[in-house]
Amino acid sequence: MNLRVPASAAPDSCRRRHENGNLVLSELNPCTVVDALDNGSTPLNLLTFGSVREVCPKCQQTHLKLVLRQTSVRVAHLFCADCESCFDAHYADGAPALTI
Repeated sequence: MNLRVPASAAPDSCRRRHENGNLVLSELNPCTVVDALDNGSTPLNLLTFGSVREVCPKCQQTHLKLVLRQTSVRVAHLFCADCESCFDAHYADGAPALTI
């Protein structure tokens, strides 16, 4: 599932590299990006690094949160705390948006 999210205010450096600033969000299977604990009743404690301007394309009510790689996170991604969905983000030209 690929959804286009319109851009809002973005830093000039981002605009220089990607003129239109639109992100393409692709839903990810949470099991492929986060290592689950063996005990399903134990909550997984992940650090998020703030909300981004993009709203969840699935529930369309919550701003996504940035989750970077960490002990139990294999891939940096955007996360919706309401519907617990994970998304990859890249630009229309295919360049990844979540790499440093």
